[in-house]
Amino acid sequence: MQVKDAIFNRRAIKHFDAEHKMTAAEEKELLETTIQAPTSFNIQHWRFVILRDPELRAKIRKDFGNDQPQMTDASLLVLFTADMKAWQKEPSRYFANAPKEVAEMLVNWMGPFHEGREWLQRDEAQRSIGLTMQTMMLAAQGMGYQSCPMIGFDIEEVAKLINLPDDHVMGPMVAIGKGTKEAWPKPGQLTLDEVTVDNGF
Repeated sequence: MQVKDAIFNRRAIKHFDAEHKMTAAEEKELLETTIQAPTSFNIQHWRFVILRDPELRAKIRKDFGNDQPQMTDASLLVLFTADMKAWQKEPSRYFANAPKEVAEMLVNWMGPFHEGREWLQRDEAQRSIGLTMQTMMLAAQGMGYQSCPMIGFDIEEVAKLINLPDDHVMGPMVAIGKGTKEAWPKPGQLTLDEVTVDNGF
């Protein structure tokens, strides 16, 4: 599928074939494609919690997920999180294949850029999650699957269920699978004139 087609055809699908299973090879392909998403400083701080346990998925759906069927019926349910302190954790590994002078420059810059700026650490984590979510959904579309991004769940309670580390931030979930119903018609797109500004407001 052409990239443009994947972008225009991707929709938030709410109903999935609960009997369909992705193969291990398909899941690996999807995740390996997903991690090609860009991150600031190549920090790659997203952490994907693959929610595989049917009982856990059912509990999230029933107790904390507003009874959204895609939480249990999708072939794959991925909770996006990010490590806000990844910049402190062996940062040289993010530049293992870079020229030495480039690696040294970026590693030396990474600390001062993040140090004491907790708001930036959180913002960067959420930005990276967003980029990676879109990459996953477009990759799934290109593989013939449908997806649904979801933030309609109790973030604090789900964080407890997965034992989210203190230095990580929660993001949305993405359900991936074989859709069984068409998406609603597109509700309406703003015009380019409404969303673009030349050179400043």
